Amino acid sequence: MLSKILSYGLLGIEAYPVEIEVDVRQGLPSINFAGLPDQATKESKDRIKCAINNSGFKYPAERITVNLAPADIPKSGPAFDLAIALGILASSSQINPQSLENFAFLGELSLDGSIRPVKGGLPIAIAMRRDKNSCRRLVLPRINCAEAGIIREVSAFGVKNLKETIHFISEPDSLSPAKIDIQEALTDSGYPFDFQEVKGQALAKRALEITAAGSHNVLMIGPPGSGKTMLAKRLPSILPDISLDEALETTTIHSSLGLIPGGVGLITKRPFYAPHHSISDAAMVGGSQIPQPGEISLAHNGVLFLDELPEFRRNVLEALRQPLEEGKIRVSRINKSLSFPAKFMLVAAMNPCPCGFYTDPHKQCRCNTTKIERYLSKISGPLLDRIDIHIEVPAIKFKELAGSDNPEPSAEIRKRVKKARDIQLKRFKDDGIFANSHIGAKQLKKYCALDKEGQDLLKAAIEELGFSARAYDKILKVARTISDLDESELIQAEHISEAIQYRSLDRKLWG
Repeated sequence: MLSKILSYGLLGIEAYPVEIEVDVRQGLPSINFAGLPDQATKESKDRIKCAINNSGFKYPAERITVNLAPADIPKSGPAFDLAIALGILASSSQINPQSLENFAFLGELSLDGSIRPVKGGLPIAIAMRRDKNSCRRLVLPRINCAEAGIIREVSAFGVKNLKETIHFISEPDSLSPAKIDIQEALTDSGYPFDFQEVKGQALAKRALEITAAGSHNVLMIGPPGSGKTMLAKRLPSILPDISLDEALETTTIHSSLGLIPGGVGLITKRPFYAPHHSISDAAMVGGSQIPQPGEISLAHNGVLFLDELPEFRRNVLEALRQPLEEGKIRVSRINKSLSFPAKFMLVAAMNPCPCGFYTDPHKQCRCNTTKIERYLSKISGPLLDRIDIHIEVPAIKFKELAGSDNPEPSAEIRKRVKKARDIQLKRFKDDGIFANSHIGAKQLKKYCALDKEGQDLLKAAIEELGFSARAYDKILKVARTISDLDESELIQAEHISEAIQYRSLDRKLWG
């Protein structure tokens, strides 16, 4: 007897429907899979057999054929276990095949019949909403129910085991769909770090405020212990609240990798990722046989922090050039080429030399010129050009550490940042841009026009310091952000002057 059950698979962060056909008929006891299943899917036969027997049902001692359609797309993962088990029970007349209609099923089975969590609950619910001909009822592990329940057009039912699933499909009123209050989920519960904890470093704080206000990239250079990492960890505390669209994008990426904490439906804080310098380029940008998102996509709509920047492999750093420019990354493998969003703020920190004291006025540098040049040459010119703001973070003086001054808290800085972002949202409402760093070449003349004094100042700086065309654009964008923080409609000469100041450090060290 033949039965058909609907499930879903994942390609990167996109879900697609998989029709599972199960045929049980007389023959030698066996189970055969078709439709390009991977090893994890093939091994489901042992899990399914034990789960069926331990749930009070009978695994048929007949020939079983399972087809995963469409057959030309590779299937991966154990999320098809539940649907295949139900198909076997329907084909062996132990449950009513009609009760499986208008449902989609996801879940990995344990040997005792309980259902383990799976990846991709949210992207699958989004795919069901997008497909007008698809069903609107999704049965999945209870722990994944919250993320799928965000999509109101889809009814997500959470189940604990195979026995409960079979009882539910025979009596649909026995379970209620998950209901998630999105506005309550988006309520900000605060960050664990605050700029009030950072003593001194007023210039660095000012630069990070500009960074947050315009969604710019920033490079901090200074000796060990000057507070670079401490400052970077507190940057998310001054960023604007994540919007619903941004939260859905971010949660979709994390859900596709199974990184949503149990019971959490929506990621409501901007992500902060700080990969170790030993990371490979595939882990950074995405990889695997069927491409999956990497660290830069996990940091989408948030912050990617690279500490000890020169210690990263050269090919890893160069792989950042395209996503920094375009806000997305395309990963190509033999089986598939997929694009992933990667609109993140790059925050990098490094020492000025291997020992760290090249620019420190109080400690002597132990590195010779060759060592310093070799160390700095690990950061290429094209990558530096893509970083909007370069700042020096000097060692903190004792009087600043021991002083009784109360630094400004993140909440106050955040108010100014939000006000500047609101100005930008209003300005770019017809351009599909959300921050000054995303201004394209076409909009640059329109939104970053300078008066005569500003033009002369920028011309003199470019001729003297030898900035590239990309650096010229970056200066204009940063100056636009500074003027927004000042609530100035026009970019003034002092805004240009401050923006130039944030581009001179690379000439000091690399020049």
